[in-house]
Parts: sequence; C-alpha cells; structure tokens
Amino acid sequence: MKIDDSLSKVANSTNDRLNKTNRNKTETDNTSNSAAKDSVKLSAISSQLQSLEAKLATDNVFDADKVDSIKAAISNGTFKIDTEKVADGLISTAKDLVLANKI
Repeated sequence: MKIDDSLSKVANSTNDRLNKTNRNKTETDNTSNSAAKDSVKLSAISSQLQSLEAKLATDNVFDADKVDSIKAAISNGTFKIDTEKVADGLISTAKDLVLANKI
C-alpha cells in the first residue's frame, strides 16, 4: 500500500489557516493596544459648554402657559393683534438691517 502526501497537504493547509488567524489576531491586538494608549484632553471651554448645555436642558425656553392662552384665544376668535407693536418691531428690524449693512 502506498501512502501519499495527502495527509501532509491537509496538515499544511490547517497550519496555514491557523497562522493566518494568529496574524489577524495579533494585528487586532496591536490596533487595540495602540487605541488604548490614545487619550483626549478637553479644554476648560468645553467644560463650560457642557455645563451651559445642561442648564439650558433644564430651563424652559418659552412660557407654556402664555402659549396655551394664545392658542385658546386664537381658537376662540378673541386674539387681538397689536398693530402698533408689530409696526414698531418691523421698523426696528429694518433700522438694524440698514445699520448692519453700513458697517
């Protein structure tokens, strides 16, 4: 009976796969190790921004009661528009825009 080299081919193939797996694992470990060495330092301004963000998250940006009363007045048909106030605001905005373009 002749023994061929098929067993050695299988063994070599298995060794090649194991070596490749070990190389990939080593590369992954090296990448993980280098990432663990990296660090980030935040400036004092970033801390201030984070505290401002937290404060803004807890503060109400608008008066919910006032919004509800305006909604109710609009739906009832009793909401009155102060045209003088609207005109004054429009004129003020126009003046600001003109002054901003002169600078």
